[in-house]
Amino acid sequence: MSYQVLARKWRPRKFAELVGQEHVVRALTNALDTGRMHHAYLFTGTRGVGKTTIARIFAKSLNCERGESADPCGECAVCTAVDAGRFVDLLEIDAASNTGVDDVREVIENAQYAPARGRFKVYLVDEVHMLSKPAFNALLKTLEEPPPHVKFLLATTDPQKLPVTVLSRCLKFNLKRLLPEQISGQMRHILGAENIPYEDAAIAELARGADGSLRDGLSLLDQAIAYGGGSLRVDDVRAMLGSVARGQVLGLLQALTEGSGEALMAECTRIASFSPDFGGVLDDLASVLHRIQLTQLVPGYRPEQDDSDGDVLAGLAGQLAPEDVQLYYQIATTGRRDLALAPDARTGFEMAMLRMLAFRPAEGGGSHVERAVTSAAPRAPAPPPRASAPVANERMHMASVAEPSPVRAAPAPVAPPAAAPAPRMPIAKDARGLPHWDSLIEQANLRGPLGQLAQNAALRDREGHTLVLALQPMHMHLAVEPMVSQMEERISQALGERVKLRFIEERGASGETPAARAANAREAAQSAAEQAIEEDPLVQSLKREFGARVVPQSIKPFEN
Repeated sequence: MSYQVLARKWRPRKFAELVGQEHVVRALTNALDTGRMHHAYLFTGTRGVGKTTIARIFAKSLNCERGESADPCGECAVCTAVDAGRFVDLLEIDAASNTGVDDVREVIENAQYAPARGRFKVYLVDEVHMLSKPAFNALLKTLEEPPPHVKFLLATTDPQKLPVTVLSRCLKFNLKRLLPEQISGQMRHILGAENIPYEDAAIAELARGADGSLRDGLSLLDQAIAYGGGSLRVDDVRAMLGSVARGQVLGLLQALTEGSGEALMAECTRIASFSPDFGGVLDDLASVLHRIQLTQLVPGYRPEQDDSDGDVLAGLAGQLAPEDVQLYYQIATTGRRDLALAPDARTGFEMAMLRMLAFRPAEGGGSHVERAVTSAAPRAPAPPPRASAPVANERMHMASVAEPSPVRAAPAPVAPPAAAPAPRMPIAKDARGLPHWDSLIEQANLRGPLGQLAQNAALRDREGHTLVLALQPMHMHLAVEPMVSQMEERISQALGERVKLRFIEERGASGETPAARAANAREAAQSAAEQAIEEDPLVQSLKREFGARVVPQSIKPFEN
């Protein structure tokens, strides 16, 4: 006898055997038991969560020879025919392959005929969103007023693509992604019935890899059993999935708490030796940070009973500040998203870890980035004052979210306007003096598109009657005629002499432009306003007494 894959062999045949989806089962069970059934049902959800399985069980419940009920016998000729996929009155249509209007017309023409064996003729249309617009239009009338012996069961992974005219004619059930605990429980049940030895840690790895789909999980289980030669071991599963042991992820966090770049890179190298999925490693890291934050902020939280790393997590929770855990979590999730943009996955992963180290608080307060900037300040010519924008932005993005009631801070100190940076080469001055670039923009009344071009430029040099302006590559498209001519005219009027403008491309120009300085001033003002709110005694009292939280986006600094 040929081997049958686990996903098919263990496909539920009754509502009671379904894993999860209790809200759908309850509604359908009540409808079947009371006889209050709709003529069209729409089942939505990601792949492998039970859409077509529920539809087939529903078809058996309607046509079981022992009576119409929510508990089909599973033994009569109708039930066995449905399970075998050969029940003549259950017509399964793959809309991905039969998208045209002619296919739908055939369904409509056959719908008028009475069922051959059962009480109802059931049409199961899978991936219904793939039907063409003419096909939907042809289906609408029959879908709205079908013959009494016809039921439509529609399934889709993308309900947003369905016309509202179809949605309004169906009862819609949204099937949920399964939790790892639900998937692992079903795997243990199957392995026990199949007499296959397994390790609990291996089951946990497969359940996480299933990503909410039981069918995907059982497919991975089949693959893991074959990989392990008939047994399920965690090392084999990790090698198959390209995942790493949780201890490796904890080693990364331990290196971060020590502030050791050498130890951090050693851990990254050790992880890379397993040829892992680096996106999965960042996911695991985010999961561990989530549990650490629960330990820190949720009184009475206890890790899972089978968590062998509970003591290590508790130690890390005591070493890491809660706000740093939030920062690391944000970097892990954004680093996961940005892996596709990196030169290679390992480089993207290592840069995400180094970003965590760079923004880790240093001894004596402030992050390593802040302290590096501070220590470099005495050695460098005085630059325009600016807040440590990367740190401020990261921490601001990490603030807790709650009821979005707008809160305004008391007037907070705003960074004074920055003086224009000294150009790399001295700018020649005429008898009346040449003003700084910011002042020149104001005097020339450069607004709109001209203002956008000027604000994103940095004044580099003066060559006779020519001003040399640097632009980032992304802004070079702004320096086109007739905008350049118009700007020359206005600047010449402001200076009282005829000048020409020459634009050069320079990648490092962004930090010295008026637009960048204005953005830095806004960020500093916003950061100061948020700090003022957080330190306000009334706000602290509300947070302490009522569990209130502040929405960062609702805080706006006072404008001068």
